[in-house]
Amino acid sequence: MNKHIKKVAVIGSGIMGSGIACHFANIGVEVLLLDIVPRELNEKEKSKGLTLKDKAVRNRIVNDSLTVALKSKPSPIYHSDFAGRITTGNLEDDIAKVGQVDWIIEVVVERLDIKKTVFENLEKHRSPGTLITSNTSGIPIKFMSEGRSDDFQEHFCGTHFFNPARYLKLFEIIPGPKTKQSVLDFLNSYGEKFLGKTSVIAKDTP
Repeated sequence: MNKHIKKVAVIGSGIMGSGIACHFANIGVEVLLLDIVPRELNEKEKSKGLTLKDKAVRNRIVNDSLTVALKSKPSPIYHSDFAGRITTGNLEDDIAKVGQVDWIIEVVVERLDIKKTVFENLEKHRSPGTLITSNTSGIPIKFMSEGRSDDFQEHFCGTHFFNPARYLKLFEIIPGPKTKQSVLDFLNSYGEKFLGKTSVIAKDTP
């Protein structure tokens, strides 16, 4: 597989998702970081007269998560300027943008039903041939890709970063039932060469 990773989408901006986004920004990759839309206003938003339709509200979860990550110690980012490589958004207004990335990484809550819904929505916008991986450590890869297209399943596997993503060296790659060998070879090499990790191909067990 001859692929160049210029842009990744990270789905889920919690501690792990934001950390992964920062580490890709560290190596010069553009990142689209997406999370869910809040269902209600907080007190600060109410006092400002904002509504659930305002972009500041709709992107509040992802923006707050990234802000917390960037302030954490040890820092997930090499230099504060590198945070400019991360664009934030939400899974309703901005999901179509995943059609323009080279790699989609799912880092949402560890619930199979939620992950499957996320993958179903991502597949509507994902371009054929785009890498799509999950950071799960506990849910079998084979269950997550059920019902997806052959192209999705051939380019889908687990890529398990350890927290904090910048500092811990291990990078597990977990094949699904239909993952192409060329995808596994590429990720193995990319983890070592660009992410600075020790890549390991692991079996699909929790």
